[in-house]
Amino acid sequence: MPELPEVETVRRGLAHLLTGYRISQASQLHPRAVKSESIAPLATLVGAKINGTNRRGKFLWLTLNRPYVLVAHLGMSGQFLIQERNRPSARHIRAEFQLSRFLQKRELVFNDQRTFGWLSIEEVHNNIPTSAQHIAPDPFDQLFDKNRTIHNYQKRNIKIKSALLNQEIMSGVGNIYADETLWRAKVHPETNTSDLTSKKLSKIIECARQVMQEAIEKGGTSFDDLYINVNGESGYFEQSLAAYGQENQPCPRCARLISRITFGGRSSHFCSKCQVKF
Repeated sequence: MPELPEVETVRRGLAHLLTGYRISQASQLHPRAVKSESIAPLATLVGAKINGTNRRGKFLWLTLNRPYVLVAHLGMSGQFLIQERNRPSARHIRAEFQLSRFLQKRELVFNDQRTFGWLSIEEVHNNIPTSAQHIAPDPFDQLFDKNRTIHNYQKRNIKIKSALLNQEIMSGVGNIYADETLWRAKVHPETNTSDLTSKKLSKIIECARQVMQEAIEKGGTSFDDLYINVNGESGYFEQSLAAYGQENQPCPRCARLISRITFGGRSSHFCSKCQVKF
């Protein structure tokens, strides 16, 4: 599933390519493309001007000259793509938008092979769409409060890997960047949050911010063509992964082979020498 770096890469691409365009046509092509809670069908967007983009955690949205926004969650394989004649056409288009600005025209499509992603027209409250109201700020958000986040981790007696995946405490981190964060912080994924000091939790949060910033700079992580940016290009942070997906590969820090365990229905990759359980 695309995590913060991948969603931020898509957001930046949309902001660069679509800001100032008007939506001249909006069509839903698959019954699950639009979330059932959407306050209106996509056709309502016709005539709206795209003023910019925004994001919270893994949610992104287009801001419009309207009292609502177009929200998107990419799910497992959702993609926003600009259709170009010199590129292969998307094969799993679930919604499409015709855009225009003066004499320029663009076609934007929402492509989603596994159909877990969705679009939704929503009102905003305190600048956040309805569906993202329960999502906590991520480490790049101006509203992010590190001390409050540390407190919220400490008051829960859960494994730190599970805590990092909880989008209501701190958003944006998924399985990939949780493993990379804990490897950098030298914390075992099964360590209980209540056993971690404020200083150690602060280090974990800073490692999460650092690893996601590096991933953003490299366009995110692409293991296959399920995640690509708006120009159809893959990210290359996969080449920098130290723990995630590296089972039986040497730890870049100590050369011990990376281990994999499963709990909570998810795999965790870690170094048994560097990441000692508290």
